[in-house]
Amino acid sequence: MPDLLLELRSEEIPARMQRKAAGDLRKMLTDGLVEAGLTYEAAREYWTPRRLALDIRGLTARSKDIREEIKGPSTTAPEQAVQGFLRKAGLSSIAEAHVHSDPKKGDFYVAHIAKPGRAAEEIIAELVPGIIKSFPWPKSMRWGPASAKPGSLRWVRPLQSIVCTFGPETEEPVIVDFEIDGIRAGNITYGHRFHAPGAITVRRFDDYVAKLEAAKVVLDADRRKEIILADARNIAFANGLDLVEDEGLLEEVSGLVEWPVVLMGEFEQDFLTIPGEVIRLTIRANQKCFVTSRPISPSEGEMSGKPTEGTQREAPLSALPGISTSRGEIRQSLSNRFVLVANIEASDGGKEIAYGNGKVVRARLSDALYFWRTDQGDLPDLDQLAESAAKFDLDLKKPLDQRMARLDHLNVTFHAKLGTQGARVERIKRLAEELAPTVASGDIPPLRGEITALASRAAVLAKADLQTEVVGEFPELQGAMGRKYALLQGEHPSVAAAAEEHYKPQGPSDRVPTDPVSVAVALADKLDTLTGFWAIDEKPTGSKDPFALRRAALGVVRILVENRIRLALTSVFAKAFANFKGGADQSSDLLAFFHDRLKVYLRESGARHDLIDAVLSAGSRPISPTRGEIGQSPNDDLLQIVRRVEALGSLLDTEEGKNLLAGTKRAANILAAEEKKKTAIAETVEPALFREDAEKKLYAAVNQAEKEAGQAIQNEDFSAAMLALSVLREPVDSFFERVLVNDEDQAVRANRLALLARIRAATDQVGDFSKIVG
Repeated sequence: MPDLLLELRSEEIPARMQRKAAGDLRKMLTDGLVEAGLTYEAAREYWTPRRLALDIRGLTARSKDIREEIKGPSTTAPEQAVQGFLRKAGLSSIAEAHVHSDPKKGDFYVAHIAKPGRAAEEIIAELVPGIIKSFPWPKSMRWGPASAKPGSLRWVRPLQSIVCTFGPETEEPVIVDFEIDGIRAGNITYGHRFHAPGAITVRRFDDYVAKLEAAKVVLDADRRKEIILADARNIAFANGLDLVEDEGLLEEVSGLVEWPVVLMGEFEQDFLTIPGEVIRLTIRANQKCFVTSRPISPSEGEMSGKPTEGTQREAPLSALPGISTSRGEIRQSLSNRFVLVANIEASDGGKEIAYGNGKVVRARLSDALYFWRTDQGDLPDLDQLAESAAKFDLDLKKPLDQRMARLDHLNVTFHAKLGTQGARVERIKRLAEELAPTVASGDIPPLRGEITALASRAAVLAKADLQTEVVGEFPELQGAMGRKYALLQGEHPSVAAAAEEHYKPQGPSDRVPTDPVSVAVALADKLDTLTGFWAIDEKPTGSKDPFALRRAALGVVRILVENRIRLALTSVFAKAFANFKGGADQSSDLLAFFHDRLKVYLRESGARHDLIDAVLSAGSRPISPTRGEIGQSPNDDLLQIVRRVEALGSLLDTEEGKNLLAGTKRAANILAAEEKKKTAIAETVEPALFREDAEKKLYAAVNQAEKEAGQAIQNEDFSAAMLALSVLREPVDSFFERVLVNDEDQAVRANRLALLARIRAATDQVGDFSKIVG
């Protein structure tokens, strides 16, 4: 069967657009071919900085002839209906229609439509110009004299040539002939701009790839990535270094070159006094280069007490007991060598290219060094910050404290309806102080008090790095620079860690903070954001979530569940909403939003959706605080919900659980039906009305199970609660085998229905069994 080769060659396409554009081209063309009645066996897209290419294999040479009948109205139908039928069928008059008869419906019109098949070349020649003209580039341009005409061709960069060949492997392919704005499709392309600028005649995809390779163009982007990564690793290894890998940068660089040539540049050792993150971002953002490192053991670095050349010394890690500050046994120190990827094989082996890149890198690093040093000095407006310093108990001898004072002094806006960053920091501080005892509830009281003080200090400094020069240049370093500057001015390591970790987790694959101080500030930060936007009624709608509130809520869920923290959310919401004057307390609506996020989290963790619904639907009875929580409201303890779901799943994996589910659902269905009919149901079960032993045994079992399950839930032992309920299996089965619920005696019937209600109430302690599938 014939194959199709299509190439659209232009000036350089921005790297960030290439992959999606190639995918869009494949989808638009294959969808159009299928819609036109053609089929194909396989299609794959390719891209380089200067071309989008498509290889479609096994494309049918011609679309099938189509014969179809379009049924119309009755021959006695009004003229309006007849005209509508003619328009639908594409007929010019009713004389072109046929009349069919039906014994029941009488005579009616039918249009017999015959569409002859079309050659694939004709379909392609019609499709491709339309695709090019309507291509969904994020940004496009017009060029040349034709750009003055309305409706002229637009493309991301000037389109230079089109290759479009079609045919089977056993024959010479044909050129699919079409033209768009003076560019006629052909079989001529061009290789590397400098190494092979001459014309290349191609036939089909295989020789197209081979001839491009000979002309110094690697068509496959994934292969370019493999070449770059392998050569970068090798050149680093040859110099005794490790490549600091960066998948995002690798993707971008592979879209900047057609013939990757990996080189190594260098800069002065003095620049290594700048934090590694700043060096890496400076070189990455400005020159699209990779940094290199060499591994150092503890004996070389901080464990020896001597700074290793090229490393930044940090404050000693003297954490309080119970506060995690582990950083691993091996650290990496950046070297003063970097890896760049050129698009040309230079006659001098790339020396001038590497030298030129080194000059630019040195200039950028000089700026970064200035920012780094400036951030450690006094601010010029220090004399204006006394009032803000007093408000937050800041020490204006410390650089980071100065930045926090300035953040408040300048009244930097957080949100027009939610006030300034300074006001927000005040709210986060109060909330972190409230949360710290709960987060640290497993520790001894004196330590809990110290963690509260640390959380308060950490909350005050958490946003201070927003006023630093480095973060102003590289916003993605907010938090990371706060940690470094906090350590440099002698803050407790947990305070420094919280400056960075309170933003976490920023996605489903990001780690959650575990240090109690970081946890308290992270929760306070996210809960303040959520309650604030709920208070001003700026909630996520549909797919729109401009303030990333779903991510914030999922972050709270993960922090609480993965750190096994018990927290009464409604109590926290009430305190947080009180911080917003005039804002309504929307705790119940916000709790429902958290339930939705918890469902997402649990489903992604493999939990059954029906078990989650069962636990949330049933609600949980108030329990006595056992770990310092103030109060408890139904379903506002996310960790407890997770434990219930886990225990319910374990129960239903057993034979007893499956049978209990069946019996309980039967009881619930009977109750629902009788409640719908408004049948009388006794308020309490009266043992004197029992007539069967099965009733007595079930009543005794329910009393025992309800008591034991309730006690187990009080003790937060949900597995024991499930075990207590599982003993109901046999008496429930026996009851339904031997007892007729709808007895003729109204009092007996009402009593038996009350007994079924007791079964439902007992199992509702752990979940609404009616929500469970099975």
